[in-house]
Amino acid sequence: MIRSILVDDEVNSLDALNILLHEFCPQVEVVARCASPQMALESIRKLSPDLLFLDIEMPGFSGFELLEKLGPISFQVIFTTSYDQYGIKAIKFSALDYILKPIDPQELVAAVNKFQVQKHLPTPAQYEYLLSQIHNRDLQLHKLAIPTNDGYVLISVDQIVFCEANDNYTHFHLKGDKNIAACRTLKEIEEQLSEFSFLIRVHHSYLVNLNEVLRYVRGEGGYLVMNDGTSINVSRSRKEVLLKKLHGE
Repeated sequence: MIRSILVDDEVNSLDALNILLHEFCPQVEVVARCASPQMALESIRKLSPDLLFLDIEMPGFSGFELLEKLGPISFQVIFTTSYDQYGIKAIKFSALDYILKPIDPQELVAAVNKFQVQKHLPTPAQYEYLLSQIHNRDLQLHKLAIPTNDGYVLISVDQIVFCEANDNYTHFHLKGDKNIAACRTLKEIEEQLSEFSFLIRVHHSYLVNLNEVLRYVRGEGGYLVMNDGTSINVSRSRKEVLLKKLHGE
């Protein structure tokens, strides 16, 4: 069983999440329901959960501040939030998981399943990066936490040359001939990087950095030659969007 604690200042939200977990995620055992961050702080220290469902906006102090007060984190966190887009973006880039309220059962099941297959706890660097971005809202999000079989790797987004799909993995091809295999599908990576207009999906198997394109060769869909010498096919359905981007439209 997955021992979990639910944290939300709205009792109705706590009850709803508890019911959804009971119905759709029977492998999750709710060991405590906390209606305040202060109560959560005590329960987490006492019960040592495997998984924390954490609301962000709460009176007293926020879910982010709760994590700061806990110090080293020995459990996984799934944020349950109706937080603003900036907060959601920061969570995405730290590769931590979240579910938007009102909670959809399918999204809840997917988040719990992701927790079960994840072999490593998030690193302190991920939480530190998340908290630094939340506290410094004027800073640009420019780093990405990549989940791998060995843990997590933080990279600068502008170091990406292209990303390549390989079943449920995505291979990041970086400048300097470096490669990282991420435990995420290309679709998930595309969503995570959607804020960056210079990164574009050109094929069902490829996401490329337009700043790293050396040339485009015409054809039915054509293909791109990247600065590292790699040739990447362009699908017919994505050709028009690509050409507009290359022409600065």
